[in-house]
Amino acid sequence: MNLSDKNAQLAATTLGDPRWASVVARDAASDGTFYYSVRTTGVYCRPSCAARPARPENVQFHNTREDAENAGFRPCKRCKPDQLALAEQHAATVTKICQLIENSEEILNLDKLASNAGMSIFHFHRVFKAVTGLTPKAYSAAHRAKRVRSELGKSGTVTSAIFEAGYNSNSRFYEKSNQVLGMTPTNYRAGGTNTEIRFAIGECSLGAILVASSDLGVCAIFLGSDPEQLVRDLQDQFPHAYLIGGDDEFEQLVSKVVGFIEAPALGLDLPLDIRGTAFQQRVWQALRGIPVGTTVSYTDIAQAIGSPKAVRAVAGACAANTLAVAIPCHRVVKNDGALSGYRWGVDRKRALLALEAR
Repeated sequence: MNLSDKNAQLAATTLGDPRWASVVARDAASDGTFYYSVRTTGVYCRPSCAARPARPENVQFHNTREDAENAGFRPCKRCKPDQLALAEQHAATVTKICQLIENSEEILNLDKLASNAGMSIFHFHRVFKAVTGLTPKAYSAAHRAKRVRSELGKSGTVTSAIFEAGYNSNSRFYEKSNQVLGMTPTNYRAGGTNTEIRFAIGECSLGAILVASSDLGVCAIFLGSDPEQLVRDLQDQFPHAYLIGGDDEFEQLVSKVVGFIEAPALGLDLPLDIRGTAFQQRVWQALRGIPVGTTVSYTDIAQAIGSPKAVRAVAGACAANTLAVAIPCHRVVKNDGALSGYRWGVDRKRALLALEAR
């Protein structure tokens, strides 16, 4: 076989490998899944390398960095495949900062957080939001909200719970207590005592639907077959709140939700009273960004929030969602496109996706 024929054969092998398309596209999503080396330069690269594409007959694929180096290739100085990718570096840095926020006894300002991240304030703010879906301030607030809810359940007094959660004065906490808890701290400790939750029940093509709202916004959207069971579920969620049947005006809100279910293209713009951990809020915010008529995988969401290994935790956050359709966890499917569990039943999930696909 002459050199020309050999090169043609090598090129055909490379062109026939699906990984070549990722190299040509400089697909950052493929980084870490494989590496490629170039015989003429003696280097190996990550798929997203910005260098001019090599001729296919000179390319060889490797599953790991070790494979490439054992074959005698050195890391490219441009894409630095022997180091973490930029997205991974950002995720690692933000993870470190999140741990710093969670372990700190005081509220850390943006300047101190950026300094610990080794970034400028502007760059840190942008990177943190890109990775977590929340601003540093919102993440800190969500974590403190989680801490104060936990402390209210075990501290002897409301005051001690407030200070244990990192607030340095009662007044600062009480200014935001409704945003943090959806009610006063005393009422929260009592399971929602003296808190008014208005609700109404309607019917849609998926069965019965219950919509409930606090003063802050819609706090529950339940789907089911038994309207009475939906009310019991609401009572379980707010065991000591005043549950008040909605009037005609409130029932218009239910009609708006039903209208969205039947015609998703209409959109649904409601004030929401969303309560959850910082991680859950990151997941739920990502879910709200999924366009109508499309689906993503749990892995996609985990990657979108900068926690690619937290696929099970993402699934848990989806299961904890109590705002059906408003936070569209029904648009999340398995990696192979198959439908997985859904709080209100897989059949309803399938029906919702069918309605959105019209």
